[in-house]
Formats: sequence, structure tokens, C-alpha cells
Amino acid sequence: MAGPDKIIADIFSPFQDHINAEQDVREVIRNIIKEIEKSTRDIITNLQVIHSQSNCEYIHHGIMKSREIMQGIAKGFEELDKAVPPGEYYRYNDHWRFSIQRLCFLAGLIVFLEKGILIERTTASEMIGVSNKQNIHLDLEDYLMGLLNLASELSRFAVSSVILGDFSRPLQISKFVGELNAGFRLLNLKNDSLRKRFDALKYDVRKTEEVVYDLSIRGLIPGSLQSEETNIDTSQPGETKPTE
Repeated sequence: MAGPDKIIADIFSPFQDHINAEQDVREVIRNIIKEIEKSTRDIITNLQVIHSQSNCEYIHHGIMKSREIMQGIAKGFEELDKAVPPGEYYRYNDHWRFSIQRLCFLAGLIVFLEKGILIERTTASEMIGVSNKQNIHLDLEDYLMGLLNLASELSRFAVSSVILGDFSRPLQISKFVGELNAGFRLLNLKNDSLRKRFDALKYDVRKTEEVVYDLSIRGLIPGSLQSEETNIDTSQPGETKPTE
């Protein structure tokens, strides 16, 4: 008859095997994500050109280089899809959640610079490289967090554009961020981190509106955009607009 020690050993030995196997999976995932994050930083560096150059050629080059890097990142997510055990996405997704949120923001910035529109979730998923995968996907929460990060970057871009002498870009950004804010207000957000990040969106909206207001009172808005500008609320906070 087996003694108590033998019984305990038989029960707990498989647990250690399970722990070792999980740690091996996590190590593989960490190595993959490390390479993805390195490439992500390269994209951020390339897209910083928008804050220092108004020349379309330089910006276009930054966008094309960033898209090229994203193709490499997509290959990284192919490896990640193979590394994640079937049905265990939420056991391991804490390793890549921040990376995907940042990549959603960068994909959104690229689409905005190219077309001036909001990136759709399916498009973001395809650009990042997590579309039609077996074991990984783009969470809605990560997509929305990426859009909120995009709003913050665009509010900074509005200021940079003025410094570089581009007075039409802030109007485009203000309209875009305002519409994004209106879209988020349609959602009843329950997630704490997403809700807190959404609360900061109002400051991005206000920042872009103040840039447009300053341009307006100084008469720096291009003449072709004057009619559009009159439809934007450029009143300062607390200021009552005159009725006609």
C-alpha cells in the first residue's frame, strides 16, 4: 500500500509539469512580442515626421516605410498564432495587449494621414496581421483604446501643424476628433480602463478646438475653408455665442 508521501507526490507531480509547460509557452510568446515591439518603435519613429515636416513627400515616405514594417509585424503575429494554444487566448493575451493597442493607434494614424477617415476594426485587424487567425484576434477593447490614443496624437499634430505653417490641417483634425468623441458617447462603457481613457478624450477635443479658435481670431484659416470654419464652434469655454 502506498504511503502518504507517495500519494502526495503522485498528485502534485503533474502540476509541476503543467506549470513548466505554461512557462515555456510564455517564454516563446515574450520573445515574439519583443521583436514586434521593436518594429513598433521603428514605426513610431518613422511617423514622427508629421511633427517636424509639412512636406508631403517626407510624410508619404514615412507612411510607406511604416506600412513596410507592418508587413514584418504581421509575420510576427503569424508566429504568435502558432505559439498560443487553442482556446487559451485570454490566458496569455496580457503579453501582447498593449502592443496591439499601440499598433491599432499607428494603423489608425496611417489611414488618417492617407485618407482622412476613421480606420475600421476589420481594416486595423488586417493591417496589424491578426485577421483570420485561429488563436488570436483583435479585441474590441484594444481597438477602441487605439482610437483614443489616436485622438491624443492628433491633438498634438494640430499644434505641430500650426508651428509648421499648415493652417488647414487643424480644422480637419478638430472635425475628426469631434466626430470620434460623438461616436464614443454613443457607447455605454463599463470597462474601467477604457472608461478612464475615454474621460481624457474631452481634453483632446478641447485642445483641437482651441487651436482652431486661435487661428480663426487671427484670420489665419485659408479662405477656401472659411465657410466650413463657420460651422465649427470656435467659442472659448464659457463664452456665449451671439445669436443671429
